[in-house]
Amino acid sequence: MTKQFKTLEDFLGTHFIYTYENGWEYEWYAKNDHTVDYRIHGGMVAGRWVTNQEADIVMLTEGIYKISWTEPTGTDVALDFLPNEKKIHGTIFFPKWVEEHPEITVTYQNEHLELMRESREKYETYPKLVVPEFANITYIGDAGIDNEDVISEAPYDNLPDDIRSGKYFNAEYKRTNK
Repeated sequence: MTKQFKTLEDFLGTHFIYTYENGWEYEWYAKNDHTVDYRIHGGMVAGRWVTNQEADIVMLTEGIYKISWTEPTGTDVALDFLPNEKKIHGTIFFPKWVEEHPEITVTYQNEHLELMRESREKYETYPKLVVPEFANITYIGDAGIDNEDVISEAPYDNLPDDIRSGKYFNAEYKRTNK
């Protein structure tokens, strides 16, 4: 995709795959002006996926966007997207319990919200593990607003490669492997 990002409308409905400098690979979708979906393919919570996460999505200046949210786990996330440069800077603030028990979060979060809340209350929150990293965007797709096919199944080995190679979505940006 060679689109130039200028407005917030250019950003909304976009699907990204990116890899942080520490090697963690994420897939992220600006579903609409207040909701994001994502899958985690690498790192300490690889295998985790989330849909309909409420988020604050703003354009800082032409072509530069900031997205931030707090998860039911207590994890805080702040992402700065520079899609025209294929760069991201992200900071993840993991509660101590997620650092010590990441396996609890490696699931489809939406089906385990009560477990996330219980774990947040049961285990220690502080000190938080702060992970600030730059990332390179390796895929940009125009999925459209509120496309439920973008993040609609658990991560699996080579899923990002399937997307990047054109094997995962058809021309209408619908999953081909349903």
